[in-house]
Amino acid sequence: MNENIELYKHIFKDCDMALFTISKLLDDLKEKDNKIKKLVEDILHQYETFYKKTKEYLLKHKQNIEPNNKMSKMGASMGIKKEVKSDNSDSSIAEMLIQGISMGSLDMEKKITNYEKEVDKKQLKFAKSFLEFQEDSVASLKEFL
Repeated sequence: MNENIELYKHIFKDCDMALFTISKLLDDLKEKDNKIKKLVEDILHQYETFYKKTKEYLLKHKQNIEPNNKMSKMGASMGIKKEVKSDNSDSSIAEMLIQGISMGSLDMEKKITNYEKEVDKKQLKFAKSFLEFQEDSVASLKEFL
């Protein structure tokens, strides 16, 4: 498989899961008065932007777009609901998001390292901007710990 395509598919799947889980989290926080909600909404919008760009790229290159499977999304949804029910403090929400985003950024960093010499400069720049967004999000969330 073309490394450019594989890199974009990875970003797409990461965004797909993030959009699902962050949307579920915001639903669970809807009636709550958390200060972190604005930041979480901003992060969600950034993921939406990357999601749309990767989807456009993959469709342009006639790729089959496969979102994450329903079982992994269901598991994540139940975990979020359980966490919010037990502790919905801003600190707890920030910690949960930091863990999830950090896992994604570690995977992204590995992909960039593995494909750095094979992918086009434009695609590499896009992947690095996605990684930078994830790292910036984690840094912003740490302020709530």
